[in-house]
Amino acid sequence: MANHMNAVKDGAASKSLLGGAMIIAGTAVGAGMFSLPVVGAGMWFSYSLVMMLGVWFCMLVSGLLLLETNLHFEPGDSFDTLTRETLGNFWRIVNGLSIAFVLYILAYAYISGGGSIVNHSLEAAGIELPQSIAGLVFALGLAFIVFISTKAVDRITTIMLGGMIITFFLAVGNLLIEIDTVKLFTPDGESRYLPYMLAAIPFGLVSFGYHGNVPSLVKYYGKDASTIIKAIVTGTLIAFVIYVCWLVATMGNIPRSNFVDIIAQGGNMGVLVGALSDVMSSGWLTTMLTVFANLAVASSFLGVTLGLFDYLADLFGFDESRSGRLKTAAVTFLPPTVLGLLFPDGFLIAIGFAALAATIWAAIVPAMMAYKARKLYPNSETFKVPGGTFVIAIVILFGVLTGACHLLAMAELLPVYG
Repeated sequence: MANHMNAVKDGAASKSLLGGAMIIAGTAVGAGMFSLPVVGAGMWFSYSLVMMLGVWFCMLVSGLLLLETNLHFEPGDSFDTLTRETLGNFWRIVNGLSIAFVLYILAYAYISGGGSIVNHSLEAAGIELPQSIAGLVFALGLAFIVFISTKAVDRITTIMLGGMIITFFLAVGNLLIEIDTVKLFTPDGESRYLPYMLAAIPFGLVSFGYHGNVPSLVKYYGKDASTIIKAIVTGTLIAFVIYVCWLVATMGNIPRSNFVDIIAQGGNMGVLVGALSDVMSSGWLTTMLTVFANLAVASSFLGVTLGLFDYLADLFGFDESRSGRLKTAAVTFLPPTVLGLLFPDGFLIAIGFAALAATIWAAIVPAMMAYKARKLYPNSETFKVPGGTFVIAIVILFGVLTGACHLLAMAELLPVYG
């Protein structure tokens, strides 16, 4: 038995920590980052940094609380099993619905963002196309990849991630060199910045959404809590650093007053990339930024819709035959694509709705499950998040606050810049 346990530990240890960290960072970082400078324009850089630090901490702790619960179950057990066994069928259904809603609304958000950035790219090449049609072309092209197979998505996404890394550092590296510290720290004469933070918090939460990968890491590493914790901490820190660089690059180059016009045009990806292109010193770097934006939204769309595709196939019992995959593709892609045709500029609105649902399965439910698991397994010696019930309460309050902020912003009861 001891030899078997040592073999398990050695197997887990041999699996790359960096691999797990990159899974977390890769899941968190995507097209959603394009919303951060737009929703952060009101509070600007300093308060944006404070907000992102607070959101990072709460989302890190909620992920660790989910890990704490997951370690009481077998590797491979996911959200459905964890919620059913700890909180019962009601929360299992609520959690399942919130996950499905987030995946659907993000698929629509990325069709909207994809249509916007494809349209921007085509306009740069002198081709005119309605944004709704650009979104349709974007959705159909990538839907075909998901329809073919998971392996196709894996290969295409790997290529895209490599391209994203190269183009991000080329474009953003140049923007970081050319930042204007006056724009970054003293953007204009207005004294009101802090009140705009509340409406932006939900968008910060979406930017650190990696929680669906925690059960996957337990399945991958086994119950090697130490390695999984390091992977989660490292991955979320990588995401945080990328977001800070992105905020510095955008807010250090685009004057705060210019964001009023960006927001008035819907705050979509193409509009922000267009504004950055205007301040970039060379056409080549503008191309790199545009390529990065296209790759970011495409890889995000593939990741989200693959998860939704598998979820719906399991839910409806569709098989892996050509007709079965066609049925799954129809229920996966038709609703968000139709929304994309009807409402082509809903990127920011959709990200906000995703945050509202994500507060349930990425903050409130993980905290509740950890609390219940501690009652069910009082003598367990597995990993336990430090801070006791106080930390659990903080995460639940964070989730409730985030949901409330989105609802209040929708009701126009919170100040929104622009």
